[in-house]
Amino acid sequence: MLHLPHSSVKPNFKFQISHHISLNLSQFHIIMTETEEVKVKIDNELMLKAYRLMCRERAMADIYEANRDITKYVHSTSRGHEAIQLAAGMQLKPYDFASPYYRDASMLMGMGIEPYELMLQLLAKRDDPFSGGRSYYAHPSLRRPGFPTIPHQSSATGMQAIPATGMAHGISYLEKRGKVNSEEAPIVLCSFGDGSITEGEVSEAFQEAVLHKLPIFYLVQDNTWGISVSAAEMRAMDAYEFAAGFKGMERRRCDGADFAKSYEAVQECIEYVRTNRGPILLHATCPLLGHHTSGVRREFYRTEEDLKEHAADDPILHLYAALLEAGIPKKQLIEIDTEAKEFIAKEFARAVGSPDPEPESLYLHEFAESPIKEETGNRSPEGGRTIIMVDAGLYAVREIMADHEEAILYGQDVGRRLGGVFREAATLAETYGDDRVFNTPIQEAYIIGSTAGMSAVGIKPIVEVQFCDYIWPGINQLVTELSKSCYLTMGKFPVSSVVRVPIGAYGGGGPYHSGCHESALLTVKGIKIVYPSNAADMKGLMKAAWHDPNPVVMLEHKGLYWSKVPGTEAAKTIEPDKDYIIPLGKGRIALEANPEQEKKGNTVVVITYGMGVHWALNAAMGLEGQIEIVDLRTLYPMDENLVMERVKAHGKCLVLAEEQILNSFAESVAGRISQQCFQWLDAPVISMGAANMPAVPLNIGLEKEMLPNKDRVAEKLRELLNY
Repeated sequence: MLHLPHSSVKPNFKFQISHHISLNLSQFHIIMTETEEVKVKIDNELMLKAYRLMCRERAMADIYEANRDITKYVHSTSRGHEAIQLAAGMQLKPYDFASPYYRDASMLMGMGIEPYELMLQLLAKRDDPFSGGRSYYAHPSLRRPGFPTIPHQSSATGMQAIPATGMAHGISYLEKRGKVNSEEAPIVLCSFGDGSITEGEVSEAFQEAVLHKLPIFYLVQDNTWGISVSAAEMRAMDAYEFAAGFKGMERRRCDGADFAKSYEAVQECIEYVRTNRGPILLHATCPLLGHHTSGVRREFYRTEEDLKEHAADDPILHLYAALLEAGIPKKQLIEIDTEAKEFIAKEFARAVGSPDPEPESLYLHEFAESPIKEETGNRSPEGGRTIIMVDAGLYAVREIMADHEEAILYGQDVGRRLGGVFREAATLAETYGDDRVFNTPIQEAYIIGSTAGMSAVGIKPIVEVQFCDYIWPGINQLVTELSKSCYLTMGKFPVSSVVRVPIGAYGGGGPYHSGCHESALLTVKGIKIVYPSNAADMKGLMKAAWHDPNPVVMLEHKGLYWSKVPGTEAAKTIEPDKDYIIPLGKGRIALEANPEQEKKGNTVVVITYGMGVHWALNAAMGLEGQIEIVDLRTLYPMDENLVMERVKAHGKCLVLAEEQILNSFAESVAGRISQQCFQWLDAPVISMGAANMPAVPLNIGLEKEMLPNKDRVAEKLRELLNY
């Protein structure tokens, strides 16, 4: 529960309350009598509530502007967008889900978030209920009884479309299976600024929403500006016109500066989604009255004429006039405004005086805790059958899906007809149904990013990117949405997802089907990366990855799938039993050195993974007893204790990978070993990998020339042994 400091706290600072920025309420009636008559269809109590919140939002924007030395972190306010945002926030139910964007402070207040809570995030305070001082203003994440669920929200414009649509996708799945229990059918609200609609990932989300008829409400707030870029410069059409290209997307327009019209339009859209379980887009026009952000000020790029035009459409002017017309005394409205200023000033003082985060809190919530703590089950059951690695993955997923209805599998070509281009999902759709195992369009961003939304509603997806060389379109979602979610929500929204990625070269796969890119992925903090080298590990690690509450990327070497590559017979193993599971972050000694040779100092330890394990095993055949092989199995978190222990025991070390060696993970590991084991080393730590070419060539001869092999590894081992 949020701890709120007592109101008697007296902070040791001074701040200013801006009056000159605020509009004079006594002028409102005069201004509004010149405008079109407002037809009010909502009651006075609701309009007064909205007016009170608008006054608070304006007072907040003013006090932030007047105290820029205190409100030093970059932020946006919702000035000009209050009407449409309040109309949306006030109508969401506790069983709904929402993905606001960074200008949606009024929407949050409409849901019931207190200004003080928003201020705590603005000032990056310890008690910020969303992120504990880690994220920007109006970047909510909320799991609270009585409120809509709001997962992690990033600053990247348009990126929220995919996780939000993933939430709707998950809700649709749960509904079909009778797993949703709420007063009404839940919806997902996804809010955008109009400029973000040009993002390609928004199109991917729209495509999936209409393809699967998902219960999502896309709210687009159009103020005609994308920072300094005008609407005429950045788009050939507005969001309403653009959405017409997605067959099955219902569309509406409204005046987003008029609260009554906005409320009615939002009400209609929400009712449509609740009833029809399909997507709708509402395009709401709004003025932009504040700065783009506190760091990009309006006077940098906007003319006086533009500012005056927008100011004339101020939502609070419209609502003030409507209330007067409804018979609310002007005096009452002025009192509400005065009370709002006084209330916000007190709350701001309280927020400024609240504590900052403790420095040690920096290290909390990198990951959610995994329930898998130790290796369990039988790795090699007596009388068990020998299986290939691709089948080990298939059997693991099959067993997971048999026991857990929340497990689903999707990606390109994994559905009923093909079952994966490597047959890694064969028969799964036939066994578990097309709603649990299904194909997606060619859109890696949606495949990866939707898992954040799926996870937020209780689904635990397994997805596939067909080849590692095609993971790049999904990197934005992996970095922006998945990797940061647990950390920036203080553990409220870890993303439970398994991303399967076939990787590696063999047999002329060529430049777009053979790449190893683990080093690039390992720069992304907040994800776990697994790289099995044999069938038993494949099955045990797949089980652990699925049970892990964090994002896990499974790198699966396609050259080991069937053990067709000469020298990879060791990738076949006895099939472990159903209960077999390996904790992530635990390496394995794949080959032990002879203890006598070790005592004499005649040994080398090879630190490797994936195909490297098999090159090392074959190279060690001519160096009997002198080679120990450590199979990392998990690249992050790496079993550093095992690595350093074995290097210290042997004094000589080769770090072996398939990836191009320069600036690689292998070189990073070699550097850490050199730092931590320097006094135990009898030779330099050597790293070895592929030649530093931009891609793996198609020609088989050139491919072989580029990659390590058993002979090259054996040569390097002899060099170390003779050092």
